[in-house]
Order: sequence, then structure tokens, then C-alpha cells
Amino acid sequence: MNELSFRGKDRYRLSWPHFGGLGLLLVVEGVFAFIRLGAVGFCCLLAGTALLVGLGISMARRSWTTVGAAGVTICWGIGRGRTYSWQEIRWVDVRETKSQYGTSLSARITLANGRRRSLPALQHSSQYPDPDFDVDFRQVVDWWKLNTDPAARFEPPKRWWSRLTPTAVGFILGLLITVVIVLVVIAMG
Repeated sequence: MNELSFRGKDRYRLSWPHFGGLGLLLVVEGVFAFIRLGAVGFCCLLAGTALLVGLGISMARRSWTTVGAAGVTICWGIGRGRTYSWQEIRWVDVRETKSQYGTSLSARITLANGRRRSLPALQHSSQYPDPDFDVDFRQVVDWWKLNTDPAARFEPPKRWWSRLTPTAVGFILGLLITVVIVLVVIAMG
């Protein structure tokens, strides 16, 4: 079998709607920052935001996954990546995440220690559709079955946080942030 390679730069392309949304976000942030923080605060906040957005885009485009005889190598855009040998991998599956923007599919592996790792650039969503996702995932599973003993394969138990939706996580984080802000205001006043 041929080695498989999935690269972020082939999958994640910025479009005009992305730039438009980002531009709108920067304008709104800029107006509020200029009113509240003045010119210096505005420049610092704008530079920090641009740096974070640029870093995120760069990491997404540099991410990759390679599947071959040695196992699965994952790189999230920093460094050379990490190779997980076939003997470490116990399960290969697809995580389905539903949100208001549609359904997102992400291939992932489960390791012998129970940790799960998503495979960068082997994903499908309405924002970044991949018509070959099912074929690519099937090829990864074929590599896994070819290189592992059937007795070493087992489906991991479901975890409670696996059932959390992005909306629930956002709600919980929003609640925690609000509680922390209230506690800080109470402690200061």
C-alpha cells in the first residue's frame, strides 16, 4: 500500500467570506478598543489580534497527517510531528460534531493509554468540504487493520465529555467566565 498524506495547505483555503468576517470583526473590535483604550491601546489590541489570527491560520495550513508502515504521524503545524506506531493504536473512528453551522467529521485514533488524537487535515465540514473523506478514512482503516493484530483492537468506552456539544461547552465556559468576573469585581469592591 502507498503511504497516505493529508496536508492542511491542500485543505484549508481562505475565501472572501472568511476575509469579510475577519475584517468585520477587526472593525468592531477596533471601534470599541479606540473608544475605551485610546490610540495606543487600539494599536496594541489590533496587533495582538492580527498576531493570533495569523498564528492560527499558519498552524492550520502547516498541519498534516501521514499514514504509512511506521504508523500515523501527526503534526499540528509546529515542529516535525509525532509518530504513533501501529502497536500503540487501538481504534480508528470518526468523531461527528453537530453545530448550528452543520455537521463536522474528524478522523481520530485512540491510543493504548486511552488518549484520542484527531488527524489534522483528515476532516470534513460544510465550511471545508472533502468529497473524498470517506475513501480517505477507509484507507486509514485498511492500513490499521493490515498492521495490527485483531486481538489488539478494541473500541474505547464512551466518555461523558464526548457527548458535550460545542454549544454546551460554550455555555459552560461563558458561565465560568461570568462567575470569575463577578468574583473579581466583588473582591475589588
